[in-house]
Amino acid sequence: MIKIVKYVIVDILRNKIVIAYTAFLLAISLSIFNLEDNTSKGLLSLLNIILIIIPLVSIIFSTIYVYNSSEFLELLVSQPLKRKNIWMSLFAGLAISLSFAFCIGAGIPIILYAASSTGFVMLGMGLILSIVFASVAMLSAVMIRDKAKGIGISILLWLYFSLLFDGMVLFILFQFEDYPLEKIMVAITAFNPIDLGRILILLKMDISAMMGYTGAIFRDFFGTGTGFFIALLVMLLWVAVPAWLSVRTFNRKDL
Repeated sequence: MIKIVKYVIVDILRNKIVIAYTAFLLAISLSIFNLEDNTSKGLLSLLNIILIIIPLVSIIFSTIYVYNSSEFLELLVSQPLKRKNIWMSLFAGLAISLSFAFCIGAGIPIILYAASSTGFVMLGMGLILSIVFASVAMLSAVMIRDKAKGIGISILLWLYFSLLFDGMVLFILFQFEDYPLEKIMVAITAFNPIDLGRILILLKMDISAMMGYTGAIFRDFFGTGTGFFIALLVMLLWVAVPAWLSVRTFNRKDL
């Protein structure tokens, strides 16, 4: 299993797309911090990059990599290896490689220019989002045999989590504005890892007042130690559940 993980990591880190992704993050992060005198403003500007670019690259690259590794997977399955170990090795290699690329591209500038609790929370959320969307991508790829459809589904999932989900939430709030839905919004947030990461970072930056009364609800819940722990647990569930479902599907799939 360790040998498979090492092979996947080396193969991904040599990939030109991953190298370009790392260089892009590094250039953008350094530019933002050098242009902003205030590190808080720099982190706020970098937040949009983390919440949009990282999920997009993670889900699309992971989906394409799984499809391109079909022959490699068939070779491994023909060996006396458990399918579960093969699939989890592939997932571990993807997660470690994408996390490493993020740490080099955005982690180093954050540590150099904004080595604060807010910076470390942003670094942690970026790492978790990289792993979450790699997990979602593997589930999408293993459930859909056709490569074009699988990549299309991955793009739609990214659009849903990044854009459509917020639109649906706003639509619900406007339709039921006469009802106290603020506390329900806390529960609804758990269904979108991007929103959950955004809220935790904004609360750590202490600008939740910009979010209005709903922001106060989020601050009262997620601002506590228990709320932060629950939010972190939900983020980890976003990693574990898709990965577990993909393993079950791969075990039963006829290659």
